Amino acid sequence: MPARGVTLYRQEQTQHQSSKHVVQHSRKSSSQVVKKEQVQATKAMAEQAYTVPTFRERAPEGMQEYQRMAAHFGRDLVQLQHELHRMKVATKEQVDNIEITREVKGMMPLRKDYSAEVPKAPNFLVSLRSHTMWEKTPVKLFCTVSGKPNPIVKWYRNNVAIEPLSAPGKYKIENKYGVHSLIISRCAVTDSGIYSAVATNPHGKATSKATVCVRRPLGGGELSHLPGQVPLLSGIHPSKLEVTLLESFGVTFGTEGESVSLVANMVVVPDLPNLPPEAMWYRDDTLLMPSRWAEMSIGGGVAKLTLPHLNKDDEGLYTLRIWTKDGTAEHSAYLFVKDATPTVAGAPGAPMDVAVFDVNADYVLVSWKPPNTTHEAPITGYFVDRRKSGTKDWVQCNDSSVKVCKLPVHGLTEGASYHFRVRAVNKDGISLPSRMSSGVTAAEVESDVEVIKIEGKYDSTGGTTMRYTRFQFSLMYVTIPDPPTNVHATEINKTYIVLSWTPPSPRGRAPVWYLNEKCVGDSHIWQRVNTAVQLRSPRFPVYDMEDKKYYRFRVITVNKYGSSEPSEPTAAIQKVDPYGVPSAPGQVIASRNTKTSTFVQWQPPKHANNLMGYYVDASLVGSKKWFPCNHRPYKHTRFVVHGLVPGDTYVFRVQAVNAYGLSDESQDSAPLFIDAALSGAVEYATPSAPYGISLLNCNGSSMTLAWKRPKNTGGSKITSYYLDKREAESVDWKEVSPSPAAHRTFTVENLTTGVFYEFKIQAANLAGVGLPSEPSKAFACEAWTMAEPGPAYDISFWEVRDTSVLVQWKPPVYAGAGPITGYFVDMAKKGSSDFVAVNAEPVGHCYLKVSGLDTGASYVFRVRAVNAKDVGKASDVSDPVCAKVLPGNCNTALLPTVSTHQQPFFNMQHIGFVPNHISFLIGTQKMFMEANGITFHCMIKSVKETAFTWFKDDEEIPVDVPPNPMSGSCSLPIPMFSRKDQGIYKAVLGDDRGKDTSVYDISGKVFEDIINAIASIAGSSASDLVLQCTPEGIRLQCYMKYYTEEMKTSWFHRDSKISSSEKMRIGGTSEMAWMQICEPTDKEKGHYTIEIHDGKKSHSRTFDLSGQGNVQMCYMNYLLSVDRGRVVGGLPDVVTIMEKKSLSLTCTVRGDPSPEVTWFKNEQEVVSDDRYKITFEGGKFASLTINNVYVEDSGKYSINVRNKYGGEFVEITVSVYKQGGDIPEPKLGQMSKPTVTPKPATPAPQSVKTPTPPTPTPSVKSPTPTPPPSVKSPTPTPAPKSPTPPRSMRSPTPPRSMRSPTPTKK
Repeated sequence: MPARGVTLYRQEQTQHQSSKHVVQHSRKSSSQVVKKEQVQATKAMAEQAYTVPTFRERAPEGMQEYQRMAAHFGRDLVQLQHELHRMKVATKEQVDNIEITREVKGMMPLRKDYSAEVPKAPNFLVSLRSHTMWEKTPVKLFCTVSGKPNPIVKWYRNNVAIEPLSAPGKYKIENKYGVHSLIISRCAVTDSGIYSAVATNPHGKATSKATVCVRRPLGGGELSHLPGQVPLLSGIHPSKLEVTLLESFGVTFGTEGESVSLVANMVVVPDLPNLPPEAMWYRDDTLLMPSRWAEMSIGGGVAKLTLPHLNKDDEGLYTLRIWTKDGTAEHSAYLFVKDATPTVAGAPGAPMDVAVFDVNADYVLVSWKPPNTTHEAPITGYFVDRRKSGTKDWVQCNDSSVKVCKLPVHGLTEGASYHFRVRAVNKDGISLPSRMSSGVTAAEVESDVEVIKIEGKYDSTGGTTMRYTRFQFSLMYVTIPDPPTNVHATEINKTYIVLSWTPPSPRGRAPVWYLNEKCVGDSHIWQRVNTAVQLRSPRFPVYDMEDKKYYRFRVITVNKYGSSEPSEPTAAIQKVDPYGVPSAPGQVIASRNTKTSTFVQWQPPKHANNLMGYYVDASLVGSKKWFPCNHRPYKHTRFVVHGLVPGDTYVFRVQAVNAYGLSDESQDSAPLFIDAALSGAVEYATPSAPYGISLLNCNGSSMTLAWKRPKNTGGSKITSYYLDKREAESVDWKEVSPSPAAHRTFTVENLTTGVFYEFKIQAANLAGVGLPSEPSKAFACEAWTMAEPGPAYDISFWEVRDTSVLVQWKPPVYAGAGPITGYFVDMAKKGSSDFVAVNAEPVGHCYLKVSGLDTGASYVFRVRAVNAKDVGKASDVSDPVCAKVLPGNCNTALLPTVSTHQQPFFNMQHIGFVPNHISFLIGTQKMFMEANGITFHCMIKSVKETAFTWFKDDEEIPVDVPPNPMSGSCSLPIPMFSRKDQGIYKAVLGDDRGKDTSVYDISGKVFEDIINAIASIAGSSASDLVLQCTPEGIRLQCYMKYYTEEMKTSWFHRDSKISSSEKMRIGGTSEMAWMQICEPTDKEKGHYTIEIHDGKKSHSRTFDLSGQGNVQMCYMNYLLSVDRGRVVGGLPDVVTIMEKKSLSLTCTVRGDPSPEVTWFKNEQEVVSDDRYKITFEGGKFASLTINNVYVEDSGKYSINVRNKYGGEFVEITVSVYKQGGDIPEPKLGQMSKPTVTPKPATPAPQSVKTPTPPTPTPSVKSPTPTPPPSVKSPTPTPAPKSPTPPRSMRSPTPPRSMRSPTPTKK
């Protein structure tokens, strides 16, 4: 073979071999290289393969041989070229085939893996279809859904999961070849609703809904229709029916496991069998829906709610609300559910209100409310159980009990549905399980599937548009996921913490899971936390943390391609309880309600700490055994306790509840004797409903309201008002303020601008809280900006005559753009809407005498305020008043008044008229009585502007509102009229021409006449004597329109006049006269009489204390009063101790103000020295310690605890015996023989009093403790609360586990 041919062959072979090692990424690029090499090979073959060298010329004889050899080699060369070309082509084809095969083999696994792992969110290829069918026929709902991995389909009805096992044979769920179906056999009317199929997989969620309407043939009974759907009968709607509730359910008591039905009878007009009224049932503020726990029915004039299996979850206030033609008809009553008998004696009651939230793929958080414990041992922890839907086996979630009422549960199966229940544990055993929670499906609540649109280059000209989910989009570019973000702790307590984080975005090409790491403090040594658990949810509970150590955490995202970088670590976290239990509630006050119930209210705790509610307990006085009044935490600070025994005496206490347990008990209430609120008038015990709610002002975030007092006070004065509010579009009422309103105006704060609100009000007196008012009309919360003033309010009537009446009102709260300059009064006859103005010109004061009325006719009035801008909006229309003199009033023509208001006039002499200087006339001055004093009223007629001034004893009297003589009258009110108001009064009127004066002397007989007139009004309006129990004993009270000490008032006991003394104190306020009987005994029984003399006759009221038990009851209240100094526990009756031991006598004392404490031995005061140590800590704990006792220390020891309200004297007998001697058995009160006690070497200090700083206390010998003029309440002012001890100090109330407050005797 020629050398050049061989060389070319080798070069070509080298090129072929090198081409085999080129890595190509696509088939297209490989074919281009092959074509290029073929072209080069063709060019190389076209060239001459061998060049004959130039030889020197040969001789002719050698030429023939040369030609023969050249021809021979030429044939060989042609054959060699053909063979080389053939080999080159074959080799190239073989190389190409090998390269293509290798490329295909490399692409096949990737294509197969890619096609198998492409994720896809659920998508309904065939959606659900709505159906309408007749009753008792089956229906089949089906749908087709796609997605990778295969989605899990869950069926719902009205957003409630369908459980086939809950109604065997009713539902059938199938899944065949991607077609999911729900079959409902024999449909009933109640099966109507909205059905939905929810498909879920790790990459998203899809929902398909359809409506199923089951109808009943006409005449077949009740007509079924969906909410909001128009019924078949045109022209009639359930809200157009007239419904009147008759006999309804009352307060009901039940036990767990029993069945209870609440039934209400009604009259429906028209009564159509196929169109019953629309009724709604509420428990507290929650609307109830038909379920396995609640069955509802209405028809035939009966509305019924059946609770087939009671649990404490069912306890609450049940309300039936029925839509009627005029609005709604409502009825409410409380259902009490007590604990079932535990399987183990002493075990606690079952928890309640188990709820599941923060649901994720394999994690949920379970919460519940703790049970009440009275005589049971305290709860030490809880166990949580779970059960998969469709099974009956319960699995315990936590190995050790958890103390807080929340537990994170992880390790759930994604897509599975679970139920949860809770059991409580104490030292005696485990409680019965709670009611199981509603079913919950472990799945991600929110999907991270997002559609991303990628437009083609020529999309605007018809190019294609591709849509990818975010997950699919990340598959094309991202393999390894990013780290999570926002790692933090959502739950922290001493048992566990819960870590939470935001999933990474993007997540990579495959599903992810998470790894948690922790380090102690600021170290950088990270330790894996979840080594054996693969987390699919962005939540994880951590338990293994040491106390008092700080930890940091971080999270790593992992998929099959690798792991991300660690997240940013959290801040330092310590395992602590951030809140703890609430502090104890404040003062508890119990008052009578009915013969079997009482009204209890209390102050909220100072530290609520995420309060859940309150538990109220009661105990018979003297029994020391407490029983629960409610079994489910109550949210408000007032509660009506039912089921009490008439004639028994109870005390009450309250505990606050949160997720960490129960607070300390509050102080016990004062003992309350259970009886009707007011004997002889039980039906009027509580006030009737207020009415006439009006809006006085609004600034956009608050509203000022006013209302009218109830028409029936219930026999005692109204002390407070409770307000509730709701948005106009809502049906749930909310308490406006925990503190009641003291007056008939109130400003409601924290409202939302632009929202319409409705209000209702309840009045309260000594008997309790009355009925609520009708809801007010909807008021818009929009700031008032108009220039004219707002409405006047509180229109009242005085001096009602046959032809006239004095109208009085209160000025508007909103004055508008300027000060109010006057008022217009409009009137109309009762039943008419045609109002006419009474006065042509505005009056400058808040009253007006209206004349020219028809005798016996009834009128209504309204008032409009005026300012410089315009006339304001009219007030609400007043109640009607009849122009007619009532019989039995005073003997002048001007005296008849309305009902209880009697105000006589006194004509005043006019003196000092100077006609030469002033050309106007001062008319007759008058003085008339008001509710709490008198008022001078001067009628003036003037022709020009003048100055008007009032004087008393030649000193000018300052007035709040300057007089306006041009109005025709000027007034001078004198509130709280008494002896200090005697003097010479002058009314001076003048201008530049001169002045005139009118003088009236109030002294001597004039003063007595005024006092007698006041006494006449007071005596006529005096109420019957009322018995009031006070911390000092018994108080007899007589309410009247006005009272002053100058009135001739006398008190009698058994026809003997009573003089004010330390035992019998006599006094009064502006609204009542009272007599206080201090420390009552049986001697104070008998008839008591008060006589009020008006100069002409006497008005008497009598009260009989004999044979009613009132003295004993008030005396017991006096003894148990929290204000009086007393010993509440800790001292034994007898102490026996061996010689040379230390004796400590310790007790808890109580009183407000803090009492003084004195110790005695054998009736001799004990002073503190080296052996006798006396302490008094915190104003509550008093102790006497004797070091190294001897036989001479035996005797009778006593403690005297006393403050300004009284005190208590407690005796203890101490017996000391020698070592080895017999233990003596001394009798109670036995004293040892007097012995001489050696005096201490150091001077004896003063008697130990209270260690608190001395404060001046009022004298108890004052015969008439008159309150300041501002005090108007007839009830005595309660004593201030005792200071709250620091949180570190234990409550003096013994724990529930202690049977007796008396400690173990030494």
